[in-house]
Amino acid sequence: MDRARRVNMIEKIFEAGLWSSRFVTLLAVIFGVLGAVVLFIVASADIWKVCVVSYGYYFSSVHVESFHTFVVGEIIGAVDLYLIGVVLLIFGFGIYELFISEIDIANEKGKILSIVSLDQLKDKIAKVIVMVLVVNFFQRVLHTNYNGAQEMLYFAASIMGLAIGLYFLGKVGKH
Repeated sequence: MDRARRVNMIEKIFEAGLWSSRFVTLLAVIFGVLGAVVLFIVASADIWKVCVVSYGYYFSSVHVESFHTFVVGEIIGAVDLYLIGVVLLIFGFGIYELFISEIDIANEKGKILSIVSLDQLKDKIAKVIVMVLVVNFFQRVLHTNYNGAQEMLYFAASIMGLAIGLYFLGKVGKH
């Protein structure tokens, strides 16, 4: 009986330590949210830079040939950073809810970031990552020179492929 009690106590201590080890995920939560904040600041600074440069060019009547491409490209790049920041926020919130505790205030305000399973977290992150890739694709397209009908056809086919992929991604998310 004494040996069984000791084994049971060792098992309880081990299980308590094992269960407490889940708090190591707080590092991913803290640094994921911190990374999101940094990306939001950098993206906002990029947009601010575009505003300042645009004001200078637009009202000084000095219009660089690629001015519109510059403005659109910089703003799309900032949107890309914002989306990656959103991925980090979803990741941080999801890890916290899966391993530590439900976020009580989030449940009161709505279920937009509520994560109940690892598959649901992966699904939400995957959808945002696909949007990041789409935005990044269009940013790169702005800076591409086309030399002939065949390259334009490839461009049209790639846009069609993206559209079809987004369509099916939306269909999968609804079921």
